[in-house]
Amino acid sequence: MSEPEDTRCGFIALVGAPNAGKSTLLNALVGTKVSIVTHKAQTTRAQIRGVVTEGAAQIVFIDTPGIFAPKRRLDRAMVESAWTGAGDADFVALIVDAERGVTAEVEALLKGLEDIRHPRVLVLNKIDLIPHEKLLGLSADLNARLKFEATFMLSALKGSGVKDFLDWTAERIPPGPWHFPEDQLTDLTLAITAAEVTREKLFLRIHEEIPYNATVETEKFTIQKDGSYRIDQVIYVTRDTHKKIVLGAGGQTIKAIGADSRKELMEMYEVPVHLFLFVKVREKWADDPERYREMGLEWTK
Repeated sequence: MSEPEDTRCGFIALVGAPNAGKSTLLNALVGTKVSIVTHKAQTTRAQIRGVVTEGAAQIVFIDTPGIFAPKRRLDRAMVESAWTGAGDADFVALIVDAERGVTAEVEALLKGLEDIRHPRVLVLNKIDLIPHEKLLGLSADLNARLKFEATFMLSALKGSGVKDFLDWTAERIPPGPWHFPEDQLTDLTLAITAAEVTREKLFLRIHEEIPYNATVETEKFTIQKDGSYRIDQVIYVTRDTHKKIVLGAGGQTIKAIGADSRKELMEMYEVPVHLFLFVKVREKWADDPERYREMGLEWTK
């Protein structure tokens, strides 16, 4: 289908502290899952773009890594990616967990956003978890600290208020040609999407710090003659003890991770999926420039 005349296209960066609900909001805006969501902070490692095309408008939402005080090289690369996303966008949406309010991380974000020249909007998320009066006080406090073009109060998880935010962005993005086909929902390849889904299942199954010291890569993504997908993935960990935990007794943990991932991938791709997982120890993977390229992050010194 050809583009309508007088098209508009713009980029909206979603920035916030870890666990503010950016990935949940992105998925709600797009209407399907394009960014992984877990109970753990700092799940998103690189910029993920979700594409919404409505009428003549195409809005590209950028889910950035949560901005926090970085300690490791990987942390620094994630935070740098988030600020780059904010600097490159037409609008920047600050997502604040309304229940937590103004934390030290939000304070740091407000200071950093002072240097961003693009228009800013405030999104108070998880509004169903706090009283209305407290919400109004939080909105007034944040608007007094920094100039916002608009303030939205919503629940990304429940979907309430999301359409108002979407409609507002669609009306204000600049004229220009679309960047993606009308039916494309994300800029992620099938192989990267598959790796992200498996990484999500790893986060959900392993409750120690291992997921932060692990990465998942799709080594092979093959479309078989019968139309099914064969996906070979490697989970890289930094220690042999971590490998044993990921494998589990008798391989039960890795089997459960694989089953969870395969089930979701089949629902996403709507074809049979044959998923093969391998666990390898690579002590210095977080210091390997190639791993950063695979994750879409810049290598930082």
